[in-house]
Amino acid sequence: MHGRWKRAPTRDTTIRDNHFAMSRNATIDRKTAETDVHVELAMQGTGSGARETGVGFLDHMLDLLAHHARLDLTVKARGDLKTGGHHTVEDVGICIGQALDRALADRSGIVRYGEATVPMDEARAACAIDVSGRGLCVFEGSLPAGAIGDFEHELAEEFFRALSANAKLTLHLSIERGTNAHHMIEAAFKAAARALRVATALDPSQNGVPSTKGSLA
Repeated sequence: MHGRWKRAPTRDTTIRDNHFAMSRNATIDRKTAETDVHVELAMQGTGSGARETGVGFLDHMLDLLAHHARLDLTVKARGDLKTGGHHTVEDVGICIGQALDRALADRSGIVRYGEATVPMDEARAACAIDVSGRGLCVFEGSLPAGAIGDFEHELAEEFFRALSANAKLTLHLSIERGTNAHHMIEAAFKAAARALRVATALDPSQNGVPSTKGSLA
C-alpha cells in the first residue's frame, strides 16, 4: 500500500510471525444411520458458538469445554435419543476430535504437553495431555451409577475415548474425588479443557514440530 512500509520477506521470518499467519480451524460433518453431526471449530477463540445436541447435559459440558479450552465451537447433532444418548455423545466426541486433528495440522509450533487440576466443590479431577499423534485415553475414577437427563454417567468416559482417538491425543484423565456425579463430570471436562488449552497453544520459541522424530502426525 502507498505510504506504508512493508518488510521484505526473508527466510528467517520468526516463528511468531508464522503463528499469527496460521489458520487453525476445521469443519466436520458426519452422518450415519444413528446420528447426524456438524462441528465447526477454531483454535484460540473465545468460547463462542452454539452447542445443540439434544442431550442437555452434554451441551452444558461442551459449553465448558469451549470456554476453558478457548475454542470457538459450534456443534449441531441429531441422534436416535429414543435409545439413549450413547450414539450422540460418542459421535460428537468423534467429530470434535477429528476437527481438532484437522485444525492442528502437522502440530508445528505447539507446546504439545499440558496438564491441569480442577476442583468443583467436593469433586476434583486432573488431566494430562500429550498431542502425540497417538490416540490413547486412560480414564480413572469411579462414577456412581445413574444418569443426568439423557446422559448416563459412563458416557463421560466414552466421550473422552472418542475425542482422544480421533484427535490423536494421549489423554490421562483422573477423577480424584467427589460424591456428586454432576460435579465430578464437570471437573473432568474443565480439567481436560484447561490441559488442552495449554498443550495446543502456540509456543513462539518452538520452530517446527515439537518432537525429535520430526513428526506428530
